[in-house]
Amino acid sequence: MRLQQLHAWGVSPSEAIALQKQLASRVIRRGDPGEVRLVAGADVAFPGRTRGWAGGVARAAVVLMSYPELTLVEQYVIETPVAFPYVPGLLSFREMPALALAFEQFTVTPDLLLADGQGMAHPRRFGFASHLGLLAGIPTIGCAKSRLCGEAAEPGLERGSTTDLVEKGERVGMVVRTKTGVKPMYVSVGHMIGLEAAVKWTIRLAPTHRLPEPLRLADRLSKALPIT
Repeated sequence: MRLQQLHAWGVSPSEAIALQKQLASRVIRRGDPGEVRLVAGADVAFPGRTRGWAGGVARAAVVLMSYPELTLVEQYVIETPVAFPYVPGLLSFREMPALALAFEQFTVTPDLLLADGQGMAHPRRFGFASHLGLLAGIPTIGCAKSRLCGEAAEPGLERGSTTDLVEKGERVGMVVRTKTGVKPMYVSVGHMIGLEAAVKWTIRLAPTHRLPEPLRLADRLSKALPIT
């Protein structure tokens, strides 16, 4: 599976911001993937003390799982040097080159993709998940552990409880309780999916843990932890 080449990666932060503003208009914020047999999860970690540095190494992890069985089909890890500096709101420019190499290892194309990051819930409405979705050309959901922008009330404690995430009067995502009594996830549209569908699939793919299974396994793989 190859990601599209929409632009060069060797850009400055100001050029990256301009690209985000330009590409945001190409994101499709509606739809539902319908029949799903294969779901992918993607995450990137930075070994050692490299996350806040301009250099260092990125460890990109991708997993492919069957649905509804949620059994592991494929998994890959790629480590590459990092060229783009750490700038909040521009993480895709730092992490995507490594992820692109990891996705090339897939022998099939998933029907749905979950990314550990924001989609529309981003100051320029073009976070990591939207960038990845546009490059992959498949329905993509942003599932983040923390909030980047907007305000929201705390959802109920029960699994499946939600509240709207709103910025400047616009609903940019939803806060979703994926497991009773644990911290919620911040879900937003990545690409080619509507917000309600994104929330529905996030809950479906998180039957027992806070993180949806594809993201949970990708997270562990990126940190070199055993997949259990």
